[in-house]
Amino acid sequence: MLKALEWFDRAVAVILRPVVFAGMIALTAVITLQIVSRVFFTSVSWTEEVARFLLIWITFLGAALAFQQGRHIAVTIMRERLPDGLRRIVTGAAILVAIAFLLTLAVIGWQYTGMQSFQKSATLRISMTWIYMVMPLSALIMTALAVIDLLRLLTGREARGGVSEGFE
Repeated sequence: MLKALEWFDRAVAVILRPVVFAGMIALTAVITLQIVSRVFFTSVSWTEEVARFLLIWITFLGAALAFQQGRHIAVTIMRERLPDGLRRIVTGAAILVAIAFLLTLAVIGWQYTGMQSFQKSATLRISMTWIYMVMPLSALIMTALAVIDLLRLLTGREARGGVSEGFE
């Protein structure tokens, strides 16, 4: 089972890296179009809305990618000085707290998406469901990654790199 979960872990990186990269390129292109159109022509009305929506998606998917790569900020100076057994317990407790937070974020994100489902964007007239759906989606991805970390820890292996590395 852990092999299948590790496959999911690697698949997250394989999928999210190009998606976030493409989002950054699209955001850069849209903002450039916005600036050029304002300076030289008539402002293109949809660029501000697209830029905002791209930024929302890049932020949440980028957070999931950073979680997968163990790149979220962690202050581990105290934990790293603990004996191995106690360090594993503290790490496991931290992962459980992260899972609780991420599941809460997923539930609240899903509820918020439902509350806003009737709303359409001002310029593009697309359902805001598509914009807000990234919150529960990315929270569930990060929850799954945290569960993988917990299972790694319970099977005697180290959790993801960012869980045992940090600023000192």
